[in-house]
Amino acid sequence: MDLNEVAIFVKVVQVGSFHQAAKLLDMPNSTVSAKVSALEKRLGVTLLHRTTRKLQVTQAGQAFYARSLHAIQELQGAEEEVTSNQGEPQGTLRLTAPTALGSTLLPEVVSLCMKKHPKIHIELIFADRMVDLITEGVDLAIRAGELSDSSLVAKKLGVGYFAPFASAAYLKAHGTPTHPKELREHTCLQFAPLGKEKWELVNKAKSKVTVPMPGKLIADDLNVIKDLVLSGEGIALLPTFICESETKRSKVVRILPEWRSDVRPISFVYPPQKFVNPKLKAFIEIATDILKERLKDNEI
Repeated sequence: MDLNEVAIFVKVVQVGSFHQAAKLLDMPNSTVSAKVSALEKRLGVTLLHRTTRKLQVTQAGQAFYARSLHAIQELQGAEEEVTSNQGEPQGTLRLTAPTALGSTLLPEVVSLCMKKHPKIHIELIFADRMVDLITEGVDLAIRAGELSDSSLVAKKLGVGYFAPFASAAYLKAHGTPTHPKELREHTCLQFAPLGKEKWELVNKAKSKVTVPMPGKLIADDLNVIKDLVLSGEGIALLPTFICESETKRSKVVRILPEWRSDVRPISFVYPPQKFVNPKLKAFIEIATDILKERLKDNEI
């Protein structure tokens, strides 16, 4: 039995593409195709129907995939269990997060991890889209909000929420609102995913207020919104954790301190595995302590 053929077949089924499997396995497309063909010839069955548009797993292929995946996971788990007790964590760790979340929370963690475990190489993927961890070969994601994919392992780090911020210069020139309804009299900079027509705010007493927005400036990049706030261009709802440094230095001021957006959980997410590999385990251990402390102030 050629376990390499089996492993390649499993990867092709997982990602649904010969090309993507070849990319993740760092080998030519022709090699991946040849290995799967050799496996089919040896077994005497067709495992995959190939067309120019899609890949279809046969009934025999599905049965073989299920058993093979389990066997490979067992082998990987055995190897990781042994190596985790024998040496330092090593290898490439691929991490993903939304741009503003990752650029704010990850630098400190990554720096400490590389210092503590110099044999771990880290690849950061900041993307404001839902990255498919399995298809794109990503080890770990930081995600905000309720998680819809129940097949992934989730570890809650804390919570985050948006609150209104403005620069001292803007407030000196235009005054400080004392109630959310007064925001309609100000220049408000809107983060598109929060809504283009209104802001919805809640206070600690759970009272809710909807504030219509004039839509003077709308952007889908939190860093752009933050830069405009720092420049004194208006008031914006921003995640509290991305304004920590500027708040401490009085470059921005949180206004209407009793009011905020709904709270959203922030979690680590990774594909299920019987044994968490050493490099991922090491990173999670370092990151959890730091990020729980960073996000602790957001608890309501």
